[in-house]
Amino acid sequence: MVSPRICVSLLLHAFLFLIMAAADEEDNLLQGINSFRQSRNLIALSKNDNAECMADEIAEALEDKACTTMAGPSTTTSATQPRYANYADVLNKCNIDINTTADGVILPVCVPKRVPTLVLTNYTQSSYATYLNNSRYTGVGIGKEHDWVVVVLTTDAPSGTFSNVAAPRRGSVVHVSQGVAVLMAVWFGTW
Repeated sequence: MVSPRICVSLLLHAFLFLIMAAADEEDNLLQGINSFRQSRNLIALSKNDNAECMADEIAEALEDKACTTMAGPSTTTSATQPRYANYADVLNKCNIDINTTADGVILPVCVPKRVPTLVLTNYTQSSYATYLNNSRYTGVGIGKEHDWVVVVLTTDAPSGTFSNVAAPRRGSVVHVSQGVAVLMAVWFGTW
């Protein structure tokens, strides 16, 4: 008879293996995409946590949809929001300011059983390669559910970082700086 301690240990190891295998799948895809970019003398994409949250949420919204419903790439401007999920809910859940998503792009792929080589081929040998070949994209988030993989590309520009707060406008920075200067002058008694 197997002891309860061994059963718990085996279950824990199996759970950890599944988590590591899932992470490895995303890491392997990112490695493949970065190899593709580096072969074209482009910098490697770095992970962006907020873009990953968005990719996860969109993949989850797509999980029950058939592969034949794939809609292709979607830019993330405030005027043309992705049609894969309730965009406002995704932004809210991931705590992303909409003003920081205008330069991003969402690339969903549906591959039965998510065969790794086919997933990578769908990104590097399709119209999506245009986005991966673009040097303006510097960050990435990857999400997956069932047969769906979603890649979200970000930029270094304030309008494409997928950050939690909108980038301050130049005028508001000057206004805040002047306010701080006045406050300091009052504090130190020179005003």
